Amino acid sequence: MIKLPPDPATLLVFRKALEKFVTFSEEEWRLFVQHVSTSSLKKKEHFAREGEIASYIGFILTGSVRYYHIKDGEEITGYFSFDGELVSSYKSFLTRQPGTGYIQALEPATLLLISYHDLQNMLNHPLLAYKMERFGRLTAEYYLCCYEERISSFITQTPEERYQDLVSKEREILQRVPQHYIANFLGITPVSLSRIRKRLLFQPS
Repeated sequence: MIKLPPDPATLLVFRKALEKFVTFSEEEWRLFVQHVSTSSLKKKEHFAREGEIASYIGFILTGSVRYYHIKDGEEITGYFSFDGELVSSYKSFLTRQPGTGYIQALEPATLLLISYHDLQNMLNHPLLAYKMERFGRLTAEYYLCCYEERISSFITQTPEERYQDLVSKEREILQRVPQHYIANFLGITPVSLSRIRKRLLFQPS
């Protein structure tokens, strides 16, 4: 990935999004942005791969990605992330161990990046350490909640209920994600997904 300095408008969007994790003073923000860069992914380009150590945590400015694993030669889609969301092979990023899955752009994407090296520098900076420790903790909680929600849905919901829940939270997913990836995420075949969609379409209101 080619990394470039972020422009002021981009940083403003990023700062607003980060407020759900941490709020920076002007001095802290001035120091923080020195450790941030921008990059882009082409459609189907990978942000992370199995067997590689994740070097970055990213924020999606525009675009979308899917998380997936490969088992017995088959791709298993685990999650999607869209504009305004974090993206990382976070366990690999934290532990410096090779990742076990893939993150691939579903469409052209623009990202803001923080490298592991820059994160460590900020954690060791007297003015940024507290805020970045908080950011790291809340990011871990974010990924944990996503994982728990995913597991819970497979235990407590039918595929149709999972589909309805997905659409209610991410309506644009129908336009931005190919149907076979959605079906794979739900643990069903594309044919079964078509039947669910058709049944819901003609369901009396």
